[in-house]
Amino acid sequence: MDPLHARPWQLGSRGRRWFDVTLALGLLGVGLLGHVISGQLVAAVLTAVQTVPLVRRRTHPWPVFLTIAAASALQAVLVDTPIVGQLAFPIAVYSVARWAPRWQGVTALLVGYAGAGVASVRWITAFDTGKITAGTLTPYVVTIAAIVTTAWALGFAGQQRERYVAALVERAELAERTAEREVQLAAQDERARIAREMHDVVAHGLSVIVVQADGAGYAAAKDPQVALDTLGRIGATGRESLTEMRRLLGLLRSGDSGVRPQPGLADVAHLVTDTRTAGTRVEADLPDPWPVVSDGVGLAAYRIVQEALTNVRKHAGPSAGVTVRVGVQAGAVEIEVHDDGRGAAAGSDGGGLGLLGMRERAESRGGTLTAGPAAGGGFAVSARIPL
Repeated sequence: MDPLHARPWQLGSRGRRWFDVTLALGLLGVGLLGHVISGQLVAAVLTAVQTVPLVRRRTHPWPVFLTIAAASALQAVLVDTPIVGQLAFPIAVYSVARWAPRWQGVTALLVGYAGAGVASVRWITAFDTGKITAGTLTPYVVTIAAIVTTAWALGFAGQQRERYVAALVERAELAERTAEREVQLAAQDERARIAREMHDVVAHGLSVIVVQADGAGYAAAKDPQVALDTLGRIGATGRESLTEMRRLLGLLRSGDSGVRPQPGLADVAHLVTDTRTAGTRVEADLPDPWPVVSDGVGLAAYRIVQEALTNVRKHAGPSAGVTVRVGVQAGAVEIEVHDDGRGAAAGSDGGGLGLLGMRERAESRGGTLTAGPAAGGGFAVSARIPL
């Protein structure tokens, strides 16, 4: 699990088991040793009955509390002085408030208040033979009730914290799964869109081949040289279309074809003009004349520049300017779109799917794309698409 989504550190199941065993044995050992030495055999037996159930206080908090409460009630009848075993009562109250349903925790708290009154009367009778008054009874009741209340409050707070943390972890895991699903769906949609666009490119190539083949058939009888030239163009167009078809086979496609004429590399100039018309300062370094590239390469380059300029308008800020450079060098179309806007400080629209689409377009043509905050400020997108 991601460290950001991890639960806070806590004892494992074995650690919790050993902690409860140690707690129960510690109270039991101290109680038996002290009461046996003092000759209080009944107190020693009651201590054992009250402390041993603490071993199961996490897995069975309510039965453990009922057992300890019953032993405490028996203690009020058989023993008129405090014993070590009664320390198990606030621990049992804490355990019920921590791991049992809320109504059981409230019931344990009320039982504790009742026990505070009974124990106070019992101990005052044993220690002071005088008459029980509000002045003598109140300090005992308040002290014992405060101990019970503190134990219950700590347990209830622990239960609420655990539920809150569990809810946060669940929300984080759900958000992570949702984000992953959205990325997958976005990738599928983008692949489908690329497939539709590449369909246009391949269909165009095949239609050219058909027309040229028909023309070569008519020209063969009159001018064989024209037929040979036409066959050469058919071969070139066929090889290019075959390359596009192989790329198309690796893509997923769904829904309607949505075929329509697609823009090319030279149409980047129209993007620059539209961006300027929208009010953004644009410096453009574009080739003149435009080089001849395949339809697939031109389309991918156009879409990358289009998305980069769209991101500038959305995220760079109202006063940002942008520089667009497009050129053909070393057998590849090189693209750079660099703005002087807010860069890394720019807010996100929550998806980041435009960058994903640009990267997939470049990679579908065997190219590369990098995008991120620029060293001198702003945001930069650089792409290289082989011809």
